[in-house]
Amino acid sequence: MAEIHVDVRGETCPVPLVEMRKAVKKAAPGDVIEIVGTNAASKKEIPMAAEALELKVLSIDENAEFWTIKILR
Repeated sequence: MAEIHVDVRGETCPVPLVEMRKAVKKAAPGDVIEIVGTNAASKKEIPMAAEALELKVLSIDENAEFWTIKILR
């Protein structure tokens, strides 16, 4: 199982979503994709897109500076 890190801090829609989809294509089943970003809209869109792709959202963490979403491929 690999962990793929996607850093989209400072990027606005649709970049974080596009980068998440690229990572999903590269990932093997069982890999964890960790997306780190700052865009509020993307924090809502990425989990919705993951569920639409039938992927499991493992966690959504947030601190004062950025959010982190982990998705299981």
